[in-house]
Amino acid sequence: MLTLDLLRNIELQPTPWGQIITATLLLTPDYHWPFKSTKIIIENPENIPESGKIFLAINHTDRYNYWPLQYKLWRDRTLYTATWVKGKYFNSALTTKFITSTNNIPTPSRGYLITSDVNEVIGEPPSNELYRLLRTAIDKDIHDRDALIKQAEEAGIRAQVQKILEQPRSILGRPYDPSKESYSEAMVDLFSLMMDEFIRLNEQAFSFGHKIIVFPEGTRSLRLTKGRLGLAQMALRMNATIVPVGCNGSDDVYPSDSPISRGGTVRYRIGKPLTPEDALAEFQIDEDYTPFTEQAEARFGDKFQGATDVLMSRIAELLDERYLPSAGETTEVTGADRFM
Repeated sequence: MLTLDLLRNIELQPTPWGQIITATLLLTPDYHWPFKSTKIIIENPENIPESGKIFLAINHTDRYNYWPLQYKLWRDRTLYTATWVKGKYFNSALTTKFITSTNNIPTPSRGYLITSDVNEVIGEPPSNELYRLLRTAIDKDIHDRDALIKQAEEAGIRAQVQKILEQPRSILGRPYDPSKESYSEAMVDLFSLMMDEFIRLNEQAFSFGHKIIVFPEGTRSLRLTKGRLGLAQMALRMNATIVPVGCNGSDDVYPSDSPISRGGTVRYRIGKPLTPEDALAEFQIDEDYTPFTEQAEARFGDKFQGATDVLMSRIAELLDERYLPSAGETTEVTGADRFM
């Protein structure tokens, strides 16, 4: 599980030996196996700047569609990357070990905090009703326990909510004492502490000269979906450049959850960089803020949305027809599965 202590103990490496070992022992023989070779094509690689704070924003068609890109950049340019990964991938000891050894950056989210805590307290992920009630309490900073329990009673989930609000415990490594603070206060503080570590790891990756791979959709989907605001918040705060990347064909190479490819061609089209001085200039923010918070989104939401819209339109220009948005059709992962 992604806890506060685990996040604090993660340190990225200037030379990510975990990535190099994985590429050498797994990807090289896998991609070059004579009976099912995998061809990796990067169009316009010169659009990835050699230096600076660079986010690579890529559509997320399948579980492994960043592996061929990482591999090719390493083989061709000795260019290393770090990747944002969801907290849910830390729910297994084995995947936690692999992720932390290969220069990945855990991405805390309020949804993950709620879902993981509820799962620990009541033994199962939250229902939609329970999740929405708790998420609203956090987002709207609601401290009135009696009012929340009354809402829960009307929704038929009083016992669950009462237990979550009133049981002293450690929430992902942060002590919670309901006699001294509200549930929303504890969760807001926990998220803030985790976000401090998340920002630290991004800054560390950039200090090593690594590029950071981000999936701005926030979930896997064959067709491009609406971008979430997290990447724009981080890029604008860090005065970073975003390079749009269109991934085509990886879903055929990785059609299942297996890390062994089926062979085929993956084509990455690299778009023109969105720099703070050019495409992102009108969205720049001179004040300090904490990304991923309701306060930041309330104050600067228009700028986050504007930058995100520009980015997603640029990614769309780099995709084959079958990956473009289609009205009424989606393969997006939704519900509690996004966090567990």
